[in-house]
Amino acid sequence: MKTILLSLAILLVSATFLFAQEEGIHIYNPDADAKANIAAAVERAKAENKNVLLQIGGNWCPWCIKLHGFITADSQIDSLLNADYLRVMVNYSKENKNNMIMKELGNPQRFGFPVLVVLDGEGKRIHTQDSWFLEKEKSYDREKLMHFLKMWNYAATNL
Repeated sequence: MKTILLSLAILLVSATFLFAQEEGIHIYNPDADAKANIAAAVERAKAENKNVLLQIGGNWCPWCIKLHGFITADSQIDSLLNADYLRVMVNYSKENKNNMIMKELGNPQRFGFPVLVVLDGEGKRIHTQDSWFLEKEKSYDREKLMHFLKMWNYAATNL
């Protein structure tokens, strides 16, 4: 019975990944100018008293797609994110690894994907979050994600 369930789980994950690839999900843009997008977000964040949340990953990554879907499907998380952060989707794929940006950010890709990086209004990296700690079973944990967003927003980091 366990073998059958495990096989079904593997099949479901594979189908999800293939579906995402076939449907051409484009959450991350390999052609985007990440440096310019980050600079614009930092400038705006400073003016709006917000922090910048870099969501680093790729369209090839099922967990990256899952995180994006999880955030946008939960109106409270989405509202909190939009109220407190400016989010920039930073691509990391074989087409564009954004090596210079990764180096400037302290190589967050070492944590796997997706990885979240918080910048202040000056563009200084103030936190790198391994998304593994935000997971629960086969998805993300709503409470952990809410806690993360509250602990690294502008108000919390500028007491």
